[in-house]
Amino acid sequence: MKKKKAGVGFWIFYLLFAVLVLALFELNKNTVLGMALALVLMVGFLVWRVKAPRAFLPRLLSFALLLAALCGLYSHTQGPVRRHPAVEGKNGGVTEVVTIADGQLTGVFTADRAVEVYAGIPYAAPPVGELRWREPQDPTPWEGVLAADSFAPMSMQPQNSALYSSLAQIIGYHDYEISLKDNYRDANSEDALYLNIWKPAVEREKLPVLVYIHGGSLQTGQPWYADYSGEGLARKGVIVVNMGYRLGVFGFLATEELRAESPDGTTGNYGLLDQIKALEWVRDNIAAFGGDPDNVTIAGESAGSACVTALCTSPLAKGLFRRAIGESSTVTAPQPAHSFRLLDQALEAGEKTLERFGCSSIDELRQLDASSLVVAADAIHHMTVDGYVLTQTPYEAYQKGEHNEEAILQGFNSLEGVPFILFANADMKNYESKVRSYFGEYADEVLALYPASTDAEAKAMWIDIYSVIFFTHGHYCWTRQAAANDIPAYEYYFSKDNGRLGPWHSGEEVYCYGNIPADSRLYDAADRELADIFSSYFANFAATGDPNGEGLPVWELSRDGDQLMELGDHIGMTGDRFLALEKIMDRMQGFEG
Repeated sequence: MKKKKAGVGFWIFYLLFAVLVLALFELNKNTVLGMALALVLMVGFLVWRVKAPRAFLPRLLSFALLLAALCGLYSHTQGPVRRHPAVEGKNGGVTEVVTIADGQLTGVFTADRAVEVYAGIPYAAPPVGELRWREPQDPTPWEGVLAADSFAPMSMQPQNSALYSSLAQIIGYHDYEISLKDNYRDANSEDALYLNIWKPAVEREKLPVLVYIHGGSLQTGQPWYADYSGEGLARKGVIVVNMGYRLGVFGFLATEELRAESPDGTTGNYGLLDQIKALEWVRDNIAAFGGDPDNVTIAGESAGSACVTALCTSPLAKGLFRRAIGESSTVTAPQPAHSFRLLDQALEAGEKTLERFGCSSIDELRQLDASSLVVAADAIHHMTVDGYVLTQTPYEAYQKGEHNEEAILQGFNSLEGVPFILFANADMKNYESKVRSYFGEYADEVLALYPASTDAEAKAMWIDIYSVIFFTHGHYCWTRQAAANDIPAYEYYFSKDNGRLGPWHSGEEVYCYGNIPADSRLYDAADRELADIFSSYFANFAATGDPNGEGLPVWELSRDGDQLMELGDHIGMTGDRFLALEKIMDRMQGFEG
């Protein structure tokens, strides 16, 4: 009997199926070999299907076998783990040898040879084994010349699947690029205390230095993310340094046993101690790269900015920097919104962590593999007042006039809260209860200030309220604390929309660090002009403590927190649109200027 040819419907279905399979393999960063084998399987099935008998069962079973084989390939051909290169694509060659205290090293040039990049330089001994949950120790000097051409692994942290990350890039950032050159997974290790340097490729001395601390809720993050790469500021004459530091349970576990075994009586702030160790390394070594160890600015975004504000009041960080930049978070409010807890709370969480893993001592916990402990980041990701790194809350320190910085530049974005409540936003059914749950006796004032009569209004109002609670109020506090201590304070309000993140949380970074990709279609000429202005402010502040410079719109000092520098379609001083709610927050928390 003559076989019936496959119908049009089958061909359409199978074509869509093949496209979906290959898309999933690409999004999951499977190897090229894995994709090729998947394609061979699908073509082989198609050939068999055309020649196969028309019986339904054999065809169904064969398709099930194909699916099983593709699933096996999907899970077993993920890209290999590798270190991220210091310069993406083709670099401009190897730098000359630089000699520092621990040995000699070389970096690599960017493709145009305008910037030198040195990646993966150890600033402390690996905090593994017996050094887990101890103060960072000096690194071991090395023999020969260290090739500092790739970033060290990111600090141990919970990681999403490559598929999840790709989808987040598409949905959140809108800039996913299909490529066969990125089919790998970034390395992740407990051994991550390394730093990275970007410097202008010129022979100059006494260049200003900016040390950046990455964000990620003190749970996640890595030093090589393109938005805050040091390349943009290096092109404006600033040496940029950033580092990996301990995160989650590895960086912020606190127990009485750890405090007792510490020669300094410290516990719970190992991540902050790592940052201080990196600053000490900069003090001792940055001159070899042309930097001025007496002209250091610390900077950070989100939880990294929270760390910046903590370091501004840590006695251990005194003299290690002169100025501070904080983006989208502080821990200076009387009741910090995140990344901070008091010692008794930290110790209680530490004991629960021991119970969680069935351990009766820290020695037992040290025997566990890092990959099994990383899940505790959900509960352990807060710095604390340990009596050593932080002897009091930052709020208390500023009340006493105790601080380390000479000037601050800081601010927030207009839509900070959006990414955190994408799937938990308000509507008319829950808006009032959300407000009353947080503001208690002050809720009526807040509801009068932010009235909502439709779901769309409730959503918009809750975005603003959430942004104030978790982000903007802390900056309002820090500006006034600086003014009370005669610290020049420059505060910004980032409001630029674009085809990517816009003014969401972290959306300012690609602007202020001057890293908008030259070939990106998500930004227009106005975006690039703003990035040049914003990064020039950062470069000037790192050099002199004043962001202003020739040809730039004048950025006035912020004294009472009610006047900010807007950086968006409008560039100039403006009022704080959240001021009324921030004043309510003051009364709730007992802020005293």
